[in-house]
Amino acid sequence: MKSKVFNSKTAELLSHHQVEIKQEFPREGWVEQDPKEILQSVYECIEKTCEKLGQLNIDISNIKAIGVSNQRETTVVWDKLTGEPLYNAVVWLDLRTQSTVESLSKRIPGNNNFVKSKTGLPLSTYFSAVKLRWLLDNVRKVQKAVEEDRALFGTIDSWLIWSLTGGASGGVHCTDVTNASRTMLFNIHSLEWDKELCEFFEIPMKILPNVRSSSEIYGLMKAGALEGVPISGCLGDQSAALVGQMCFQDGQAKNTYGTGCFLLCNTGRKCVFSEHGLLTTVAYKLGRDKPVYYALEGSVAIAGAVIRWLRDNLGIIKSSEEIEKLAKEVGTSYGCYFVPAFSGLYAPYWEPSARGIICGLTQFTNKCHIAFAALEAVCFQTREILDAMNRDCGIPLSHLQVDGGMTNNKILMQLQADILYIPVVKPSMPETTALGAAMAAGAAEGVGVWSLEPEDLSAVTMERFEPQINAEESEIRYSTWKKAVMKSMGWVTTQSSESVVPDDSSVFLQIIGLNGNDVCRKYYQLMDSKDASSLPMERIQ
Repeated sequence: MKSKVFNSKTAELLSHHQVEIKQEFPREGWVEQDPKEILQSVYECIEKTCEKLGQLNIDISNIKAIGVSNQRETTVVWDKLTGEPLYNAVVWLDLRTQSTVESLSKRIPGNNNFVKSKTGLPLSTYFSAVKLRWLLDNVRKVQKAVEEDRALFGTIDSWLIWSLTGGASGGVHCTDVTNASRTMLFNIHSLEWDKELCEFFEIPMKILPNVRSSSEIYGLMKAGALEGVPISGCLGDQSAALVGQMCFQDGQAKNTYGTGCFLLCNTGRKCVFSEHGLLTTVAYKLGRDKPVYYALEGSVAIAGAVIRWLRDNLGIIKSSEEIEKLAKEVGTSYGCYFVPAFSGLYAPYWEPSARGIICGLTQFTNKCHIAFAALEAVCFQTREILDAMNRDCGIPLSHLQVDGGMTNNKILMQLQADILYIPVVKPSMPETTALGAAMAAGAAEGVGVWSLEPEDLSAVTMERFEPQINAEESEIRYSTWKKAVMKSMGWVTTQSSESVVPDDSSVFLQIIGLNGNDVCRKYYQLMDSKDASSLPMERIQ
C-alpha cells in the first residue's frame, strides 16, 4: 500500500509512504488479504505522508483531492450495517474458482460467447464474478448477509471509498468504469451492469456498487488527517498507469512491472477484440460527461511476485534489490530458463493447468543464474504479449513505455530492450500509477486543479534503454523460452479436497480463509498447437 502527494502544476512527487500488505496462502492456489489490514494501511500511509509534508513545511490544507488506484479483480464482500468484511479479500491471482469456471464454460454456447462479446474478457479465475460466486456458494456468513440484505460487494476501490466516506454511517458504495470492466458482470458497450451476465453468474444485482466515471467527486473523507477532502479519482491500477504515462492517443502503449505485468495499448473510442489472447478493457472515462476510451491488454500473472518468491520462499536473496546484484555477477542465465506459472499462464495462453518450472539446469548452475533467469522470465512474458498486440493492432510498437517499481532494476530494463529488440523508455518518476490516480482526482469537476489538456501536461524526463545484442541471439533465446513454456503446461491434473467453512463465529477469526467447499482441480489440455498464442480466445477458454 502506497500513498503519494503530487504537485498538480508540475506533477512533481512531494511526499510518500509505503506499507507492505501481508498475503495469505491458506491452500495451494489460494491467495487472500485482510480487508481491514488494507484499510488500516491506507490510514497509516495518509498519516505518515502528511507528517512528512509537515516536515517539508507544506501545509496539508493544500491537498485538494484524493485519487484511489487498486489491484483490480480482488474481491471483497462486507456487511453494510457493521462495516465488517464477511471473509478475507480473494486476490486476483487466486485459483480456487477453477471448477466454477469449468462448469460455467459448459453453459456458454459455442457459437455465441456472450460473456466475451459483452465484457471483452475470457471466462477465467482471474476476474471478480467467479470469486464472488465462490463466496456465495461457500461462505455461510456471505449467504446469510445476502439473504438479509446486509451484503455489499466491491473490488478494493469500492471497499476503500465506502469505508473512507463514512462506512456504515453513510459510506458511498461505488466503483469506476475501469474496475467494473474487470468483474465479468459489466457491459463495456452500454457501461452498465448487465442483467444477463448477473443471471448467468447468479449474482444479485442489489449488492453491486454504483458505476461512476474515473474522475468525479464520489464523497468526502470522513476521518483522519485529510477529513473533508474530496475523493474524486478512481482508476484500476493499469488504467491509472496508462493515464500517468499520458498515453491518451490511439496506439500509445505502456507496460507496468508490478506483482504481475500489464501491457495496455490505447485503442481510442472503439473496442478492439483480440484474436491472439488479449483482453479488451475500459481504459478510462475522465469525467461524467466525457467519452469512454478502450484498451487492449495483455496480463502476466507473475512478474515482481517471482522476486518476492525468491526472497520469501527460497531465501536466495534478503531484499528485492539484491536480485540485480546477483544477476549482474553472471550476466547470463547460462541456459537456465524459469517459467513462473505459479497461478497458471495468463495472456496469451489462458492455460490454468500450467505450473512454474526451472529447466536447463546443470551442475554449473547457481543462484545467480536462477536470479538472471527470473528477470529474463519477466521480459520473455512481456515479449509474448507485445507480439500478440502487434498482430492484433497491425502496427508494431516503435518503443515501449514502462513504469512500476521493478523498472528501477537497470539489468531488467536492458534485458527487456534486448529481448524486444526495440528501445525501452522509462520516466524519471516510475510510479505513474499513483500519478494517474492523482491526475484523475485533480481534474474532476468541482476540483479543477489539474489540467489534462495536452499543452498543459508537464514534460516528463525519460531514460532510454537501446537493444545491445543482435537480433538473431534475441530470437534464439526467445524460442528456447517458448519451448520451456510448453513444458510448463498440463501439470495440474489431480483433485484437492477441502473442508466446509463453518458458521461458528467463535472460531471464524482463527480459520478465516482456511476452508471452503470441495474445489475440483480438473484441468484440460488445449495445447495441440505449437504456438498457443495463435489459438483463438474461444478455444483457450
